[in-house]
Amino acid sequence: MNNFNKDHFIKDLGYIVGEKNLIITKWGKLPYSKGWRYGRGDALAVAKPGSLFEIWEILEICVKQNIIVIMQAANTGLTGGSTPFGNNYDRSILIINTMRISDIHLIDEGKQIVGLAGSTLIGLEEKLAPYGREPHSVIGSSCIGASIVGGVCNNSGGALIKRGPAYTELALYAQIDLNGELVLVNELGIELGDTPKEILNNLQNKSYNEGQIKFPNKLASDNEYEKRVRNIEADTPSRFNADKRRLHGASGCAGKVAVFAVRLDTYPKPERNQVYYIGTNTSSVLTTIRRDILSKFKHLPTSGEYLHRDCYDAAKKYSKDTFIMIDKLGADYIPKLFEFKRIVDLIADKIKILPDQFSDRLMQFISKFTFNHLPRRMEDFRDRYEHHWIIEMSEQGIGEAKEYFEKFFQKNEGDYFECDEKEAKKAILHRFVAASALGRYHSINKKYIGSMLSLDIAFPRNELDWFENLPEEIDSAFEMKLYYGHLFCHVLHHNYIVKKGIDVEELMQKLLKYYDSKGAEYPAEHNVGHEYIAKPALSNFYKNLDPTNSFNPGIGKTSKKKFWS
Repeated sequence: MNNFNKDHFIKDLGYIVGEKNLIITKWGKLPYSKGWRYGRGDALAVAKPGSLFEIWEILEICVKQNIIVIMQAANTGLTGGSTPFGNNYDRSILIINTMRISDIHLIDEGKQIVGLAGSTLIGLEEKLAPYGREPHSVIGSSCIGASIVGGVCNNSGGALIKRGPAYTELALYAQIDLNGELVLVNELGIELGDTPKEILNNLQNKSYNEGQIKFPNKLASDNEYEKRVRNIEADTPSRFNADKRRLHGASGCAGKVAVFAVRLDTYPKPERNQVYYIGTNTSSVLTTIRRDILSKFKHLPTSGEYLHRDCYDAAKKYSKDTFIMIDKLGADYIPKLFEFKRIVDLIADKIKILPDQFSDRLMQFISKFTFNHLPRRMEDFRDRYEHHWIIEMSEQGIGEAKEYFEKFFQKNEGDYFECDEKEAKKAILHRFVAASALGRYHSINKKYIGSMLSLDIAFPRNELDWFENLPEEIDSAFEMKLYYGHLFCHVLHHNYIVKKGIDVEELMQKLLKYYDSKGAEYPAEHNVGHEYIAKPALSNFYKNLDPTNSFNPGIGKTSKKKFWS
């Protein structure tokens, strides 16, 4: 590090990626050094390589010059895990953004795929559509352009009950060993050559044939998840980021290795689907339905998305523009919209006469003049019921669910209706845009309110009292509480606005202590990022992957110093 020359380093990077793909200005770096919702810090530069081998060449220089590397794809995470956090690192930082490398290769007629470093979920959906297959996640993160590799690195959950979190034991990645040597690890199950240059170029150019593709006895998905989620008497959650069962190589690595590609299973797309919309004023009613379906049904639902009435209202008002954009233009347009939003906000920051959070304020103003976008029957249920549950069944499960609901609501409080195609689409979309409501509300009102606090909690499978009932000393600290989530998996998102003047860190510790008392795990699917403490099993996994602490140091509130000192 004593011989480090910044100008020479920048020149070398520019030679590899081209000057137009190397960002060194303060304003240019900001979209990459600031988290989508949380966290920001300084970086020496942002490099945007166009090939896998260019990534390797960059890594070689960084290792030689003792530079921290933060790998980043779409930067859509909620906990700041793909950006620097603060400016208290002991070395300079380079961000490598992989979004130019977005190829997806199909294996075995689309039954498996290889997603390169910057490939996206929405791109995968489009690639698989002609084959009648789907990825593990088909809405939610895909709507904001999330990457395939990012989901695997974070053990991201997804809403689809039978598919579990993104997981694979088949990946191609680089790590730095204890001696400080850069090593390429090929666990992809494809014979690609011997040297890093051969392996990476052959993969990117798809210079391999069917005979070179092996099918080792390794998982390319969490294929045990359906059995696991059905075990409703277990005192542990069905899924959470730090689950030791699902930490392997690239999976759960949180950027502690540089991932070039992952290999994943895909799933047959159902030919028939039916969405049931359920409303009740009694949370225990949903508890009973959940336990009955998971333990007694022959066919599990495709998804089951919960939405509290307060969250319904917030999404209707503050996520309306996002809803309309996706509904009218399609989910594949949204990444472009978010990129445009970032550019507008950067320009607005430079123009002092424009208000803070200009794009949010503008979109919220425009949305006031648009039509009511929600179906009449949903609106009727909003007026009648506090708790809303959107359950999607497929194939033989459709009749099984209909028979059950008809009998159940003859004897229990609440009601249901079968959605037509239009209602189904809007119900599911309304639930997923709810995730943005808190951020919009906070953006346009932050002068008058305190901080945002977003937690995703995985409750034990045997938990009966899942709906939050906080002690008064905690509850009184909140301006707003919004609840939604994946109820069958017992993964719930609790979003809060804290009252002005409240110590957020102290409040969060009280909340986490409360969840500890209920046997919950957290985070459930958004990874620790820089917001949560990585528990011992997870931090030890990071240390084993990255003994010199050169990749994404500080993740999970771990040490930012070399060799974890």
